[in-house]
Amino acid sequence: MKVPSPRLRWYERIYLFEILRGMAVTMCHLAGNLFRQSAMPTVQWPEETKPLAARLKSRHRLTVREDGSPKCVACFMCQAACPARCIHIVAEESDDPTIEKRPAVFDIDLLRCVFCGYCVEACPEDAIRMDTGEILIVSDRRDDFIVDKEFLLYDKREKEPLDRKANEPEGTDDAGLTPPPDTPAEGEDRIPTSYGSRQNAKIPAEW
Repeated sequence: MKVPSPRLRWYERIYLFEILRGMAVTMCHLAGNLFRQSAMPTVQWPEETKPLAARLKSRHRLTVREDGSPKCVACFMCQAACPARCIHIVAEESDDPTIEKRPAVFDIDLLRCVFCGYCVEACPEDAIRMDTGEILIVSDRRDDFIVDKEFLLYDKREKEPLDRKANEPEGTDDAGLTPPPDTPAEGEDRIPTSYGSRQNAKIPAEW
């Protein structure tokens, strides 16, 4: 199907008149915004915030039972459902005889997370949710984006990077990133670094 092109008048063909019309619209909006700032649709963020949608997927959190223990039973359902593979769980035996396992390590790499919510849907215990309302996740350090179990449960973060190897049970594999040497070996080029002093971040082997 061929759609015929509209016929342009002579002053439309030289585009000067259309440019002036566009500039007139722009100047009208500019004048209106200058003299009627209260009617502007712009939100003065971050001083002013708009209410978030009730179903918005924000930063994760882990829920707890009435006794304060985490609801997570380390079933690995969220880790298996995650398309970005940003969840790392290490299970251990629970002190409660009615519960088989609990997470010894529960880390989420927010830099890899796509906030799809599959982990929330896959969890059979309603142990993980994305209803914190936190969408401003910024930092200048890579380790700050790897949140651990304590942060997900109680919103507490240590000032220094966590030693995840010390928290994991014996026998677990946790390969870390080796920082480049200060002095390159003979015949080798110096490896450029982009993480500054955070080169020794402990990253799980599965990542």
